[in-house]
Amino acid sequence: MELIDLGEYGDELRRNPHAVYARLRERGPVHRVRPPGSDKSYESWLVVGYEEARAALADPRLAKDGSRIGVTFLDEDLIGRHLLATDPPQHTRLRGLVARAFTMRRVERLRPRVQQITDDLLDEMLPAGRADLIGSLAYPLPITVICELLGVPEMDRDEFRKLSTEVVAPTSSQSEYDAVVRLAEYLTELIEDKRCSGPADDLLSDLIRTTAEDGDRLSAQELRGMAYLLLIAGHETTVNLIGNGVLALLTHPGQLAALRADMGLLDGAIEEMLRYEGPVETATFRYATEPLEIAGTRIGRGEHVMIGLTAAQRDGARYAGPDRFDIRRDPRGHLAFGHGIHYCLGAPLARLEGRTAIGTLLRRAPALTLDGPPGEWLPGLLMRGVRTLPVRW
Repeated sequence: MELIDLGEYGDELRRNPHAVYARLRERGPVHRVRPPGSDKSYESWLVVGYEEARAALADPRLAKDGSRIGVTFLDEDLIGRHLLATDPPQHTRLRGLVARAFTMRRVERLRPRVQQITDDLLDEMLPAGRADLIGSLAYPLPITVICELLGVPEMDRDEFRKLSTEVVAPTSSQSEYDAVVRLAEYLTELIEDKRCSGPADDLLSDLIRTTAEDGDRLSAQELRGMAYLLLIAGHETTVNLIGNGVLALLTHPGQLAALRADMGLLDGAIEEMLRYEGPVETATFRYATEPLEIAGTRIGRGEHVMIGLTAAQRDGARYAGPDRFDIRRDPRGHLAFGHGIHYCLGAPLARLEGRTAIGTLLRRAPALTLDGPPGEWLPGLLMRGVRTLPVRW
C-alpha cells in the first residue's frame, strides 16, 4: 500500500483536518501513513472510517500496552503505568480500583461546585466586555475542578497548566521530556504529602486508601500513573470541548439562535459538539499483537495503529451531511470518548462541565460573538483545539 506522508499536507492538516481525512476516506478506510514531524523511517496505520474505527477501538488484538511488542513511552518510563497503557487483566484491575473512588455519585456531588466556579469566572470575565474564552473560562473551569477533585494545591496550578499543555501538544521533544520529568517529580511529592498528612476528602487520597475485596491496592508507581492520567485527561479534553463547542456555535448563527430559543436542546447540542469537533483527534497508539485485517488491509504483528476519531466522526456512511453542524441531529454512537473497555472514565464529568459552562455563558452573555479569528490549532495529532478564542458581548 502507498505510504502517505501526512507532513506533506502542511498547515492544512492542523487547520482543517476534515478535508484531508475526507480525501483519504474516498480512497479507503485504512492507510499507511507517516505522522507529521516523525522520523523518515517511522510508519503507522491510520483508520479513518467510522465502522472500522469503532471496531478497532474494541479489538483485543490491538493492544494498548506497547511492552507486549517491545515498545515503551516516555510517560510510562518516568511516571508509571496507567489505564491508557494497559490491557486486561491489568487494565481491568486498575480500572476497578479507580472506579471504586471515581464514582457517578462523586461526579454528581460536584454539580453545585462546577456551577459556582463557572459563575465566579463569568463574574470576573463579563464586565470587561471582551475576553479570550480559553484563558477566561474554558481552561480555568476544568483545571480548577480536577485539581480540587484530586487535591492539588491552588498555588501549583499555573505551572501545572504549562507542563500539561507541553505533554499533550509538545513544541519539541526536549521540552516534552522536561515537562514529563517535572510532572513525575511533582506527583511523587504530592502523593507523599498526602500519605503523610492523614485522611482527606479528595480523590487522590481515596485512591491511596482504596483496597479491593482481596486486599489489592495501587502501588506507588500506579498511583503516580493514575494521578498523571486523571490530571491531564481530566482537564485538557474538557478545555477543548468548551472551546470547540462555543466556536462551532458562534460560526453557525442559525444553530446558536435555535439553542438560545430552546435551551432544552443543550444536552443534544453538547453531543453534536463532541461529534462535529471533538477534543481528541486521534486515539493514543494501539499495537497489533498478531496479524489481522481491517477492511481487507493486512496489518502485521507489532505494527502501530492510530484510530482517527475526528476522521471517523465526519464519515458520511455513518452521519448524513457529516460536515453540517446540527444540534438537532442524533449524534449517538459518536467516538469522542472512545469505545470499548478504554471508554473515557471521566466522560460524565466532562459532560457536566461542558453543559454548565456553555449553558451559563449563553444565558449570561446574550450578545456573545467572535471578536476576531481564533488562535492557532494545537500541533500534533492527539488533541483538537485552539490556543485562544477571542469573544465579545
